[in-house]
Amino acid sequence: STLIFTIRHLSILSCMMSVHPDDFSSLSNPQQISVKDLEWDALIDFDSQVLQGSVKYTFQRNDLKSNRLCLDTNHLTIYEVADDKGNFLDYILHPVSKSHLGQLLDITLSPETVSISVQYSTTPQSSALQWLPPSQTGGKVHPYLFTQCQAIHARSLFPCQDRPGVKFSYTARMTSPSWSTCVMSALLQKTEQIGSDFTKFTFHQSVPVPAYLVALAVGDLVKKDISERCAVYSEPSVIDAAAYEFSQTEDFLKIAEDVAGLSYVWKRYDLLCLPPSFPYGGMENPCLTFVTPTLLAGDKSLADVVAHEIAHSWTGNLVTNATWQHFWLNEGWTTWFQRKIMSRIHKKPNFLDFDAIGGYQDLRETVNLMDDKFTILVPDLGDTDPDESFSSVPYEKGFNLLWFLENQVGTQKFERFFQDYIKEFAYKTLTSEDFRDFFANHFPDTKVDWDTWFYQPGMPPVEPLFEQSMAEASQNLAKEWISFDKESYTLSPKIDISSWTSNQVTCFLDALQSHIFKLTTISIMNEKYNFAKSRNAEVLFRYSKLALASNDKSILPLVVRFITTQGRMKFVRPLYRSLSEVDKELAVKTFLDHSDFYHPICSKMIAADLQISSKEEKSKKWLAIGGGALVATALLAAVMVR
Repeated sequence: STLIFTIRHLSILSCMMSVHPDDFSSLSNPQQISVKDLEWDALIDFDSQVLQGSVKYTFQRNDLKSNRLCLDTNHLTIYEVADDKGNFLDYILHPVSKSHLGQLLDITLSPETVSISVQYSTTPQSSALQWLPPSQTGGKVHPYLFTQCQAIHARSLFPCQDRPGVKFSYTARMTSPSWSTCVMSALLQKTEQIGSDFTKFTFHQSVPVPAYLVALAVGDLVKKDISERCAVYSEPSVIDAAAYEFSQTEDFLKIAEDVAGLSYVWKRYDLLCLPPSFPYGGMENPCLTFVTPTLLAGDKSLADVVAHEIAHSWTGNLVTNATWQHFWLNEGWTTWFQRKIMSRIHKKPNFLDFDAIGGYQDLRETVNLMDDKFTILVPDLGDTDPDESFSSVPYEKGFNLLWFLENQVGTQKFERFFQDYIKEFAYKTLTSEDFRDFFANHFPDTKVDWDTWFYQPGMPPVEPLFEQSMAEASQNLAKEWISFDKESYTLSPKIDISSWTSNQVTCFLDALQSHIFKLTTISIMNEKYNFAKSRNAEVLFRYSKLALASNDKSILPLVVRFITTQGRMKFVRPLYRSLSEVDKELAVKTFLDHSDFYHPICSKMIAADLQISSKEEKSKKWLAIGGGALVATALLAAVMVR
């Protein structure tokens, strides 16, 4: 039969022909026209739960014959597009082909056009934004907004070329209610009072960044300085705890500069301690790292997450993976870098090995759980949702490749190579092949089976030999408890762990995960160590997994409380899976009752883990959201007319 293309089909094909052959997560066309700078003006409307505003794009024509700029959007309302002279431009907002890819905004340009502006608004379904009612905040008085754009959710915040291979500078002017403070992944330039009800915050980011690193938060926030270039933001109720927990930030930053051999280029390194529903441990937004309150253990024991996000200031933010297929270049390097920082903080070179032992255990569990295609270091993602491949694989398998290379050439040479790598690729993007070639040029006599490391599924092809001395006490105690459980000894192990660091405790709990314990043993262990009352989220998470694996139903109220009072995916996704093995009905009911609490990314992934159909979940949500969306659309139309 004859294949007939409509004009619309042809325009989509034209945009897609320009996509990097390894990156189909974006519908944009930077090979033809690439965005270099943008100016973003927006009003934060808590009542309608939308951002309304405009974005002005300055772009570079890489193909002088091209007359079309293609931008990614998802759940955005587009009102108009105009050029720099105010002339309205023709555009097409194409239908959705795959929900996570969104809609292609296809704009026709005249040859003399050098910049354009798009008037738009978000919608309540925009996945990058989470709007929290006052009841989900610490103060219980004002609402709260925060964004999470990684991997491809920036397109639901503003029209953009939503791919890591495109970097741009930006200025943002955010107008929010006068009771609120707005913070962003950029440097604050000024604040202006707009009447009695609103404040305008102006930010600028001069270092080009990909769209996934644009972030903002708005709420009842206060600030506490840690050092001249570091501060903590949070709600007033947790500011002192956060400032104490993250007081080592400046020390981490100085060590990172020394390891990288390049000064910190982003000028400020601030932290925002978010409400509990934030789905990650941390997010490396430039100038303003987002962190979860699950790090507030009271003893600074979980601050390695901050070291990880600081490391991203070089590996990820400055040197960036070209596509999500090469995500390990961001996370594998950052995990290696983080462990170098923490080894120097602890003044123990073998702390790297100790931390990596736990990471390797986590990698093994992930490989046993994930589809083979997502255990490949450089996976062929095609146009699948990058969120589906998120796991410890790019972190720990990536780290193990770098650790293998370091052991091949020696630590001193490899650390110098790291500094050369940063200098060579700073402000750029690269692929795994670029990294391979760069390493081979530095160490031509070192033989590496790159294809096996890059493309073989499963565990790393070379078993790492980590120094075990710091882990021995934890592993030996685990062996005693396993023997106690198997042999039914009268007396339980007597070792007192009250003076152990949290890393030693989690190492102990990790070593227990391979064994299914009797209920009596779980009870005795908890009575002895009081794990169920731990303030340390990492300890509580591991103990909960251990108890659920042993079918300990007495732990169910604790698990339900834990997974419904914080939304960190590292904890909630495995615990929902474990809970469903013990009581599937309880797991599903708990999720459906609390799905609005979780960030949209987290909610999507838990629903997939529990195999809850979108119809099942939406039946609860869309009744409430649908009416709100109609009201929001009417209000926005009125605002735009005015």
